[in-house]
Amino acid sequence: MDLVADAPTSVPAATEPPNDQAQLIQAVEHQSQGRVNVAEPMFRNYLARHPNDPVALYSLAAVLMGRREVNEALGLLAHGTQVAPTFAPLWFAFGTTLQAAGQREAALQAYDRALELKPDYVEALVNSGAVLREMLQHGPALERFMRVLSINPNYENALGNCAIMLSEFKRPEEATAMFQRLLAINPNYDFGLGLLTYERLHACDWTDFDALSQQIVDGVRQGKRVCKSLGFMAISDVAADHQACAQAFAQKFEQHHQPLWRGERYRHDKIRLAYVSPDLREHPVGHLMAGIFERHDKSRFETIAISVGIDDNSRLRGRMVQAFDRFIDARQMSSRQIAELMREMEVDVAVDLAGYTSDSRTDVFAYRPAPAQVNYLGYPGTLGAKYMDYIIADRFVIPPEHQGYYNEKVVYLPDTYLPTDGGIQIAERTPTRAECGLPETGVVFCSFNHDYKISPHMFAVWMRLLKQTPGSVLWLMSRSELSQKNLRAHAQAQGVEPDRLVFATRVPRVEDHLARYRQADMFLDTHPYNAHTTAADALMSGLPVVTYMGQAFPARVAASLLNTVGLPELVTHSLADYEALALKLASQPEVLAGVKAKLAAHRLSSPLFDTAGFCRNLEAIYSAMWRNTQLGGAHDALSLR
Repeated sequence: MDLVADAPTSVPAATEPPNDQAQLIQAVEHQSQGRVNVAEPMFRNYLARHPNDPVALYSLAAVLMGRREVNEALGLLAHGTQVAPTFAPLWFAFGTTLQAAGQREAALQAYDRALELKPDYVEALVNSGAVLREMLQHGPALERFMRVLSINPNYENALGNCAIMLSEFKRPEEATAMFQRLLAINPNYDFGLGLLTYERLHACDWTDFDALSQQIVDGVRQGKRVCKSLGFMAISDVAADHQACAQAFAQKFEQHHQPLWRGERYRHDKIRLAYVSPDLREHPVGHLMAGIFERHDKSRFETIAISVGIDDNSRLRGRMVQAFDRFIDARQMSSRQIAELMREMEVDVAVDLAGYTSDSRTDVFAYRPAPAQVNYLGYPGTLGAKYMDYIIADRFVIPPEHQGYYNEKVVYLPDTYLPTDGGIQIAERTPTRAECGLPETGVVFCSFNHDYKISPHMFAVWMRLLKQTPGSVLWLMSRSELSQKNLRAHAQAQGVEPDRLVFATRVPRVEDHLARYRQADMFLDTHPYNAHTTAADALMSGLPVVTYMGQAFPARVAASLLNTVGLPELVTHSLADYEALALKLASQPEVLAGVKAKLAAHRLSSPLFDTAGFCRNLEAIYSAMWRNTQLGGAHDALSLR
């Protein structure tokens, strides 16, 4: 049940109905036909005489919510639920309005009251499921959506939410089946085709991959909401298409409200720098940024963490809590409340470390809580949104000629855009090959990327490398039994014994994980979505990375790292060249040994592992951003443009 109604620009004048009941019926008819500015005075007149009528209270609240007049709607509905406590739609409307106001717990209670009165109230189940998901209570949220499907098996919103949550729960077969069912009902469901393809990639199920990919690319070029932008990165290597996809996805975060920051100039002794992220924990972004957080110059910056993800009580989380001047656990706050808090704290520079990734809160920035708003690190591409001012990059991932494919102003770091934690001490002990599940002899090709980054075309190259390198194995880091099963089946179909694929297991400490890389001979990168953190890990451990540099940001990251560490010769520009280089290194041990020696010699002096130097360069960018806001729109030779 939608509480939002759009008012037309012009309507005929209302006529006074002969009696009150007829007036209410006529007002509801006007509202249902979009003549809201005719219906509203009729509802108000009726309520002046019948202030406790639940239908009129509900209907007027819907009018108010259509104009986002939340406070008046809340007052009406609070009154309505008191005087008509058995009218379920009022509780549903109250829940919807509380949810819009960011009062999640109260909204959930209102939805639950509606469901007590009407257990099959599908809209209340859907909305309460959404609230539970926002509160990171994924299990109860899934249960609500499943209840919807038990009532109406074809309810599209519930099918989409169930499929996404089954994916998050690592239940790929069920998720895939549900996405397929959803698309059978509505082939044009928003982002549905991309969600199905992305889920299949996680399982290394490449059914109809080329046809589906082309269909998605065509849809993106037509401006359709066919694929979420993160999933699109594993399909396309065209920067212009990445921007179009992000712009279509960004529409859901469009700013429909007054900005919280309206040009005020703050007078602080230090620049107030806030990082917003769900990944301030045991996560690749956490590992990359922990050393930066610890090295910020506290004499010039006041650092604030806005954590919107889980607290995993990890060692890494503890480091980050200690690193910040203020660490705010904002999981239970709405995006509006977070934005208001940031404005209240007078944040000067706000950095989104997540973009359109899992559990992110990019919509916080749509409220414009800070003078300078930055897209950095966690999401390798443009957000396609008007409210992000800058994207921090380097000249490899975004060459100057590609800047037009980014909605944000592109700001360059001097070396690579990717930080590393140079303080990590890799474990001295290297596990044996047997302990790693590897054969005692033979070349070990390694690729510890996520499953969804493995494209069928790149996998075919890997299989040819195995066939041309006797005794070699491919060492992978697959997350699920299904993807392992599918990868082994793909290998066998291409004439490679399935047991030549070796799957690494997780180890608790990153120091021990990095030590494992010493048992590999080379790292084979993925395309069109490169290894990012994983490539940096390999290089830190002394393992050469062979990459195919493409056109879009995600396909250029490994090349950025290799150039920074002094190994540009490992960057190729086609699949054929990639395969030839990997084969050369595998078949000529002396060449591979030379590359490893060069990496070892450059590693200690490379800017890639100079965390303190990286932090100073990053702070210089933040300082320039702050200075620009202080100029009040004026520009000079030092301005960021």
